[in-house]
Amino acid sequence: MNSIKANIEEIRDKIRIAAEKSGRTEKDITLIAVTKTIDIPRIKEAISCNICHIGENKVQEIMKKYDAIDSNIHWHLIGHLQTNKVKYIIDKVDLIHSVDSERLAYKINEMAEKHNKIMDILLQVNIAKEETKFGLMVEEVDPLIDKIKSLKNIHVKGLMTIVPYDPNPENNRIHFRNIKQLSVDIAKRNIDNISMEVLSMGMTNDYEVAIEEGSNMVRIGTGIFGQRNYNV
Repeated sequence: MNSIKANIEEIRDKIRIAAEKSGRTEKDITLIAVTKTIDIPRIKEAISCNICHIGENKVQEIMKKYDAIDSNIHWHLIGHLQTNKVKYIIDKVDLIHSVDSERLAYKINEMAEKHNKIMDILLQVNIAKEETKFGLMVEEVDPLIDKIKSLKNIHVKGLMTIVPYDPNPENNRIHFRNIKQLSVDIAKRNIDNISMEVLSMGMTNDYEVAIEEGSNMVRIGTGIFGQRNYNV
C-alpha cells in the first residue's frame, strides 16, 4: 500500500495532466482531502504534504478535529447539513458545498450575520436524479437562486455535485458536462451575489474526467488515505 505522500504525489500528477487537457494548470484545481473517519495523525501527515484544504461530511467530525489541526487549513463542509447544526460550524468552515434548500440558505445567512461574516456556499445539484442523494434538481436551481440572491451574509460561489459511482468514469462525463453548462447558463444571468467561479465535482474514482469537463475543486479521500475502516 502506498504512503499518503506517494498517493498525493500521484494524484497531483493526474490533476496536472487532466488540467492541461482542459486548457488549465494544476494551480487552477483545488485538491480537498476528505478526512471522513481519518484520525488526526494521518490528517497531519497529509497536511505535511502541502494539503491545505480538508473536507468533512459531518459537523461532529469537524468539531472533534478542528482545534487539533493547523489554523491555516481551509475547512469544507461537503456532506448534508441540517439547519440545526449550522451554528456549530459557521465560524469554522470556509465553504459549505451542500446547500440544497431555501431554509438552509436562510439559516446559514442568519448565523453568518451573527458572526459578522459572509459565508461562501455552493448549491448542490443532483444532476443524475438519484433518489438516494441530496441536492436540487436542475429545474430547481434558478428558482432557489432567485429566492436567496438578496441575502447579505451568504455568497453563492458555484455548484457541487455527487455523481453515481461507476467503475467506468467515462459514463459520468455527461453529468460533469451538464453541471458545467448549468454554471455557464447561471453566470450569463449576471446576478449580484451569485458567481459561478467554483465547480466542486469529482472524487477518487472520477476526478480526472471531472477536471477535463471543468471541475476546479475535487474531493478525494480513498485516493489519499486508502480504504476506510467504518468500524472505528
